[in-house]
Amino acid sequence: MQRRTFLSHACAVCAASATLPFSSRLLAATPDAPRFLLVFLRGGYDALSLLVPIGSSFYQEVRPHIAIPLAAGDQAGAVALNAQWALHPAAEAPLRPLLQARQLSFIPFAGTDDTSRSHFETQDSIELGQPLGAQRNFQSGFLNRLASVLPGNAAMSFTDQLPTVFRGPVDVANTSLKGQLKNGLAKPLQSALASMYQHHPLGAKVQEGFEVRQEVGKDMAGEMEAASRNAVSTNGFEQEARRMARLMRERYALGFVDVGGWDTHVGQGQVTGYLATRLGQLASGLAGFAEEMGPTMWKQTTVLVISEFGRTMRENGNRGTDHGHGSVYWALGGGLRGQPVLGEQTSIEARSLFQNRDLPVLNDYRATLAGLFQRQYGLSPSALDKVFPGCQPRDIGLI
Repeated sequence: MQRRTFLSHACAVCAASATLPFSSRLLAATPDAPRFLLVFLRGGYDALSLLVPIGSSFYQEVRPHIAIPLAAGDQAGAVALNAQWALHPAAEAPLRPLLQARQLSFIPFAGTDDTSRSHFETQDSIELGQPLGAQRNFQSGFLNRLASVLPGNAAMSFTDQLPTVFRGPVDVANTSLKGQLKNGLAKPLQSALASMYQHHPLGAKVQEGFEVRQEVGKDMAGEMEAASRNAVSTNGFEQEARRMARLMRERYALGFVDVGGWDTHVGQGQVTGYLATRLGQLASGLAGFAEEMGPTMWKQTTVLVISEFGRTMRENGNRGTDHGHGSVYWALGGGLRGQPVLGEQTSIEARSLFQNRDLPVLNDYRATLAGLFQRQYGLSPSALDKVFPGCQPRDIGLI
């Protein structure tokens, strides 16, 4: 094995610490600690196919082939949330219980002032959470800074590698829960990694990563035995989300996961199709996460779903959409105040577009998240300034 490959495996395991007999018990979050999960949709999803502006005739005009119609009679379509907005039917169906319980809110016109329209640049910018225009520290993500002001709240990134948002001085583990998890790392490689880190400060994290994967692998074996013909469910994200919920319910207060495949330049579909399928799978996973957390823990849990940017208002020549600006964030949790749509808004028409092509950003992600953290954790102004330097928090009334 090449050294680069070996080190990549090492980092993936060690930076990730999950659950184990000794170390995880020492690091586990207290049962009454609030839980927060950040879900990052990589690729810039088309938010206007999720949260449909039914009050805008302009929306139907500029999207002749991909606009989501409002449900009417036997015709499938978006389900109205209020007089201005409706929800894509693929997402509405699995999330209906949360909507009825008033535990789901959407924040349109959300995002960052970064206008590079570059996936990687904007993702990094958001994950760092640092002021635009200032010198950046690429080893300091905002979730790591949040962990630093919440001592005792164990964190886990459910990813192959430690993401930018969790980089920083607080040791945070990462381990992917995708797929069947039945193979894991070969025994010789595990032994080599354990030996390599035996006297290193990250040694316990390496061991913890191994233990978490083994533990989840055992759960998977049980799932497979319960399925017909030993088959594993094709509901990939829901399965992963339920595993995350079980781990966060028992021991992790902060979590992160990313979901790819949202860059829809071609044939994104309408009520059905590529994007509808992904929205349905995501919604099913989020509903499964809430269910698996259990009613008691769900009351003190908040999940925020974000993306690096939205997509163009007008459909392109390939019945898709291109890189845009403003997006729609999702918020879920048992402690939400129950409003289906929150935050500053404006009408959707030609004159209100950003650069005549995108939704404007009226709800800055740093201010919105700072307001949420202030409410959820009761952070002081100095603590908030450490998480989001130079940012004025804005409480939009999520919880």
